[in-house]
Amino acid sequence: MSVATILVPLVVAIPLLGSAITLALGRRTVTQIAVGVASLTTVALISATLLVLVDQQGPAVVHVGGWQAPWGIVLVVDRLSALMLLVSAVILLGVLLFAVGQGIIDGDSDTPVSIFHPTYLVLSAGLFNAFIAGDLFNLYVGFEMLLSASYVLLTLGGTGARIRAGVTYIVVSLVSSILFLSSIALIYGATGTVTLALLAERIPALPGDVQGILGLMLLLAFSVKAAVFPLSFWLPDSYPTAPAPVTAVFAGLLTKVGVYAILRTQTLLFPGNPFQVPLLVVAALTMLIGILGALAQADIKRMLSFTLVSHIGYLIFGIAIGTPLALAATIFYVVHHITVQTTLFLSAGLIERVGGTTSLARLGGMLKAAPVVATLFFIGALNLGGIPPFSGFLGKFALFQAGAQLGTPLAWAVIGAGAATSLLTLYALARAWNMAFWRPRREIENYDSPMLDRLTDDPHDDGTVVTKTVSPLMVGASAGLLVLTIGLTVFAGPVFDFAARAAADIEAPSDYIEAVFPGGTP
Repeated sequence: MSVATILVPLVVAIPLLGSAITLALGRRTVTQIAVGVASLTTVALISATLLVLVDQQGPAVVHVGGWQAPWGIVLVVDRLSALMLLVSAVILLGVLLFAVGQGIIDGDSDTPVSIFHPTYLVLSAGLFNAFIAGDLFNLYVGFEMLLSASYVLLTLGGTGARIRAGVTYIVVSLVSSILFLSSIALIYGATGTVTLALLAERIPALPGDVQGILGLMLLLAFSVKAAVFPLSFWLPDSYPTAPAPVTAVFAGLLTKVGVYAILRTQTLLFPGNPFQVPLLVVAALTMLIGILGALAQADIKRMLSFTLVSHIGYLIFGIAIGTPLALAATIFYVVHHITVQTTLFLSAGLIERVGGTTSLARLGGMLKAAPVVATLFFIGALNLGGIPPFSGFLGKFALFQAGAQLGTPLAWAVIGAGAATSLLTLYALARAWNMAFWRPRREIENYDSPMLDRLTDDPHDDGTVVTKTVSPLMVGASAGLLVLTIGLTVFAGPVFDFAARAAADIEAPSDYIEAVFPGGTP
């Protein structure tokens, strides 16, 4: 048994064990924090080790309980899985440190430790399980772990707005789960298996209309998770109501699980890219509708939620093109978007504490009051907007280059939509920074501006302004993730090279299939 195969199950087992321990510890705050941080730190180190090993040796496969696929559960870590594991573990650890700092300052009133830590670790385990699942049903299990944990985290504090958002979220997620479970049943009925490596050989042998139905069912289920238009209606009202660390994790990671599932299944199970045209159309609509929604917002968190939707369109664009360059650019952009979006939502949490609100109608003078927070938001905004030489620009440029190589009129139209979305993203974020940080505080009372005339504020905002203290740990965690986004720019070459190797794996999955079935598929 190789080192890699020993490490693979630990990325799920460690956070689950940590969750059980933190639950048993009750309100022993310091010990719970230590267990949570230690668990995610260990997973991050294991993920980094796996990244190196699978890059050198090929996919690592574990047949749980010794039962060989397709009769048993199989866990597979290839380059794409390893990269997602590492990025997710680092982001989860950074956000956990932010939450710990918030809990220390607030006395855990907003993120109660006795509930938060066990649930957060279950969420982490669900994420990791989804990334290493080698069969559709285990992927479904990972999604359900995410659903159960995310509902608890979304409703922390028990406010009316959070309960309403939680109900909407869980109803939409259950519909998605039903679609996914129905898809699994249909796929099993048509092929006799749910193991991805075996499905990669059996699905292409099915009649074309059957393949189309199965592929469409999976796309619909995963598109809800990924917040792809028009199935993204639930997200802007759900995420902003949660505590800042919860919102940051949801925005950075949960939608990317849906994108990962689309990327994995469309390349592995449906070769030949049969859904290219509808995916290109959906990508353009997701970009444009999302950013138009962001432009209409007078609340920073809601604006960021709409930009989150719009930038999912770039990822769908890359998947739709399906060439090696497009897939590499998509993987690179996933990593970029996870880090930048998480950083911006944490910055929004800091803005809310320093300014007492995230409403642009009542924010001002933040540059003088909190220059560090201003810097965090400013750099993150430039990166998300795609200003050279940041990773946002590099990822979009690679996607546009792949679209230009495809050369169809529809591809050029999506490139145009992507360029417009990038400019409008920059405008929305620059407007927010100008009003929250650059505008003097004295202008706020009875302030009247055309910039606010047509904007919509948070419907759950009661107009109360309550400032809170910001702890050094919260600022340090946000700054650490910002440094990670800058590091992604500085080391864009090696990261993109790795993404290109991961894209080559999923485009020609022979190594994946052979790793699961060394002697050939049954």
